[in-house]
Order: sequence, then C-alpha cells, then structure tokens
Amino acid sequence: MSSGEELLVFIDGKFYPKSEAKISVYDHGFLYGDGVFEGIRAYNGIVFKLKEHIDRLFNSAKVLMINIPYTKEEIIEMVLETLRKNNLKEAYIRLIVTRGIGDLGLDPRKCSKPTIVIITQPWGTLHGIEAREKGIKVIIPWVRRDRIDATSHEIKSLNYLNSILAKIEANNAGVDEALFLSEDGCISEGVGENIFIIKNGKVFTTMNKAGILPGITREVVIEILKNLGYEVIEKDITPYELFTADEAFFTGTAAEVTPISEVNGRIIGNGKPGPITKKVMEEFFKATKDPKNGIPIYRK
Repeated sequence: MSSGEELLVFIDGKFYPKSEAKISVYDHGFLYGDGVFEGIRAYNGIVFKLKEHIDRLFNSAKVLMINIPYTKEEIIEMVLETLRKNNLKEAYIRLIVTRGIGDLGLDPRKCSKPTIVIITQPWGTLHGIEAREKGIKVIIPWVRRDRIDATSHEIKSLNYLNSILAKIEANNAGVDEALFLSEDGCISEGVGENIFIIKNGKVFTTMNKAGILPGITREVVIEILKNLGYEVIEKDITPYELFTADEAFFTGTAAEVTPISEVNGRIIGNGKPGPITKKVMEEFFKATKDPKNGIPIYRK
C-alpha cells in the first residue's frame, strides 16, 4: 500500500476505506459493549499465534452465547485476506465480533446476526522502544479488577470500562500504566496486560482466580521461561511481594514484554530491566519471527 492510499477495513464480508467504515448505531456492540474481540500482531509476514487467538475469540463468544456464523478456518482466512488487501507484513490486527444489530432493548434475541469487523494497521510497541530500555512507571489505582462472577476479564469482551477507569487514574498520576488489585487485595493484572515478578531467581505470575485474561503472550513467556530453566509459579501475589521484587514485567499482544521500573513510587529492583527480563524480551522477539509460531499471510 502506498502512502497515499487509505487502509481498508473488513465489515461483514466487504472492504471499506477507513474513512467510510461504519456500523449501525443499533448494533449492540455500540449500544452495550455486547461483543468480543482479539488484538493480534503480524511480524515479518507471520500472524503470531493466530490460531490461539481465534480459539480464545470463540471461547469468549461461547460464554456470551454469541454464535459466530463461520468456522475458525474461515475467520482465519478473513484476517489474512484483510492483511493482504492492505499489503501489510508487520501489523496490529483488531478482530471484533459484536452480537449485531438489534433494538434499544437489552434482549440479545433481537440481534439476528453478529457483526464482524477486522481492522489492520501498522503499529509499533505500546509503550515505545524506550520502555524496553528503561521500564515503565505504574500505579495501583482505587478501582479493582471486576470479580470473576461479574464481568470476568477471562472473557475478552468489548466492555473495557473497568480498564478505562484505571487508565484514567494512571494518566492523572502522570505514569505509564495501572495495575489492578483483585477483590481480595492481591495483584491481578494491568489494564490490558498480564504480570510477572522475579524474586531471588524465582518467577511468579498471578492466578486465574484473580480475574485475569488467559493471555496468549503470557503462555508464550511461560514456555520461554521454562525453556530457560526457570519454574514459573502461579500464586496470589501481594503488593508487598511486588514492591520488594527484583524484577517485574508486563506481557500482552500490544505491550509485548514491557519491564516495570516503579510501582506507586517504589523502585523495582535497581529501577532498570533485570537480566531475566532482558533475556525473556530477547527470546520473545525470536519467537515472533519463527514461522512455526503463526500463520503466514502470503502462502506459497
């Protein structure tokens, strides 16, 4: 795609220029945040962990009882074709499935067919290259992660108000990101990231019961750490344990692997990315370039 051309957006089987891409104001995704999505990345012509993202999309939709009217293979091909239409090899992909057009009532039975939207565009790292070298500053905000029996963040839904409230707190505090506590006061996750901490050479990450998203990047990093010889312990992590950690980092599709240098004014370790974090970053970016970890956009 040349610099003068407009990116194309996939909506229900058709492609529209970005400036003309629209959905109905009666779509329940717009009216009520009633839908699911995935954020996905393509690296060097390979869509990283695309199958795993589609599996998670269908799991989220199943819990919300949204019947996606396509097979997983068909959705994968839609994503790939959107990338091809935009001539992209390095991209961020936003795949959205809403419950579809209904009326102003809440009743989901009024929505006869889901709406499917695929946005693809170039996008660098979430917090910038400098964050990898220096780490980011984080606060624990007043708002806590939703309970797992409420709007559980195990579902990657379009309802991100919980995260937005925390992000507002981070913005107001002049820091880069927010980190939730769960209802019992333990560390949960970031506004869109999972978290790992390292203490005395041991690696810890939060448990599913803390209301966390089952992160795909999280699983990749757990595998990397195991291959490096580290046991990854899933447990309740207290704020004390985080404040006194030697290293800490976020993982996520948008965040990739992002070191944390400070939490609520407490310096983590020596305030710089630690040796284990640096090694994880190095191995993660190797993994994103490995064809076996994704699906090629342009098949021979």
